[in-house]
Amino acid sequence: MLKFKRIVQMLTCLCVVAVFIGCASTSTQSGTGEYLDDTVITTKVKAAIFAEPDLKSMQINVETFKGAVQLSGFVDSAQNVTKAADVARRVKGVASVKNDLIVR
Repeated sequence: MLKFKRIVQMLTCLCVVAVFIGCASTSTQSGTGEYLDDTVITTKVKAAIFAEPDLKSMQINVETFKGAVQLSGFVDSAQNVTKAADVARRVKGVASVKNDLIVR
């Protein structure tokens, strides 16, 4: 009985360690908490861009990874490229902005 109890304890410890390792972030993959933070940042950036009447928000894609926001898609002028990046930078939690918008 004592041997069985120790085996169960050891398996429980291994499972807990595996869960923590699985939720940890790496340089190419965000952890669970970071993923949720990035989702919130993406939503806030999209809302801020949508609030700008000059920007056609349906043509601008926003992706976030570890606080770094990437803007891609199409805008009507070079001024809108700059404006979209400025709007994204003002959002709380944004660490950097990579602006891949194309003038069409």
